Amino acid sequence: MASDKTTRLDRRFAALKADGRAALVTFLTAGDPDYETSLAVLRRLPEAGADVIEFGMPFTDPMADGPAIQASSQRALKAGQNMIKTLQMVRDFRTGDDETPIVLMGYYNPIYIYGVNRFLADALEAGVDGLIVVDLPPEEDEELCLPALKAGINFIRLATPTTDDGRLPAVLNNTSGFVYYVSITGITGAAAPDAGAVAAQVARIKSSTELPVAVGFGVRTPEQAAAIARTADGVVVGSALVNVIRDGLNEDGSVDAGTADRVLALVSGLADGVRGAASAEAR
Repeated sequence: MASDKTTRLDRRFAALKADGRAALVTFLTAGDPDYETSLAVLRRLPEAGADVIEFGMPFTDPMADGPAIQASSQRALKAGQNMIKTLQMVRDFRTGDDETPIVLMGYYNPIYIYGVNRFLADALEAGVDGLIVVDLPPEEDEELCLPALKAGINFIRLATPTTDDGRLPAVLNNTSGFVYYVSITGITGAAAPDAGAVAAQVARIKSSTELPVAVGFGVRTPEQAAAIARTADGVVVGSALVNVIRDGLNEDGSVDAGTADRVLALVSGLADGVRGAASAEAR
């Protein structure tokens, strides 16, 4: 089942394909380290070069995430972040930007507690375009995937190095927006991806779907982003950005005044890397 509604994700990836370049997809945890700082960074991500924004839904047990993103969830929760505030941040963002796609990423428990029907209605009204829910396999599509598609929200699935040709059709079934290829086995931020191995896997996935393929886990530098962008439709960066926020915290937990600027400077450098890869390919 796929939605017949064209979403911001569909339009953004189509536009980037026409431009001949990959998307820079940035991940930050909603409410990290506090609501005001998180919203300020969120609002400035597009001008810094983010094409798609993944916004993490804080959760007490983010089992697929590495220490950096686990800690970001804890900081956000300690600061009072919850699903109501996360959706409100999307609404606040939409007052100034109605074009940049936003994908909520996380785990099913906070959505289940909120209530699936209520969540989908509120997410759509707030301006959410897609969902990545890492602990809901294709066998559980009735829980959230199919209702999300019916509501007009993309449901993005993860493929990994261990997703073989027998499993891949199930992963691609009902997936929309894009496919998120996890470039390494293990948790987020654990290692740098091998660009050659990634290229082969991206080609394998693209032989089975017309959806864009974005690659994440382990990308930290503009050079790594450029290498991935040469063969993928998108490059996802998360832990590196979250670490800049962590490093900008003072001993008392307050945020250094220059933290947001440093996050956005890294985004700008990553965007230059992604765009530079397209320029190199064109030459």
